[in-house]
Amino acid sequence: MTTAPPTHAPPRVELRRIRPEQDSDIALPRYMSPLAAGADVSAAVVEALVVPPGTRALVPTGFAMALPPGWEAQVRPRSGLAFKRGLTVLNAPGTIDADYRGEVQVLVVNHGRESVTIRRGERIAQLVVAPCHQARFHEVEALDVTDRGEGGFGSTGTAGEPDH
Repeated sequence: MTTAPPTHAPPRVELRRIRPEQDSDIALPRYMSPLAAGADVSAAVVEALVVPPGTRALVPTGFAMALPPGWEAQVRPRSGLAFKRGLTVLNAPGTIDADYRGEVQVLVVNHGRESVTIRRGERIAQLVVAPCHQARFHEVEALDVTDRGEGGFGSTGTAGEPDH
C-alpha cells in the first residue's frame, strides 16, 4: 500500500506548557500511528477526576498553542473511551481558533451508566488540525431554487432506510 503525498504542507503549531514545573510529565499532543488524523491529548489533572453518569467536566491539558492563520484545531472524542466507558467530548468537535492562546481544555460528558475516573496523563481526546476559511456573507433578496428547497431534518430520508 502506498500513501499519497499530502496536498498541503503541515502547519507549524507552537505549544507552550502552562505549568512546566508541575506538568512536565504530561505528554504534549502526539500522533499514535503513522497515518493518524488526530493527535492524542492527555489529562493534566492533579488528582484523579471522577465524572459521574450524566455529568460533564472540564479537563485541563497543561498546554496552550498558537495555530497559524487559516487553521483550526478540532477537539474530538477518542473512540475507545466513548465505546468502552461512555466518555465523549460534549461539543464535538470543539473548535480552537487560531487566535486563542489560553490553556486547551476538554469538555467531556459521561453518557455511560457508571462513573468514569480520569487519571493524570490519560489520553482523553484528540486534536485534528485542519485548514479553515472565513466566509464572506452577503444578504440577498432571494436564494436559488433547489430540489430539496426548505426541507430540513429528515427531509432526505431516515437513517436506515434503503436507497431504492
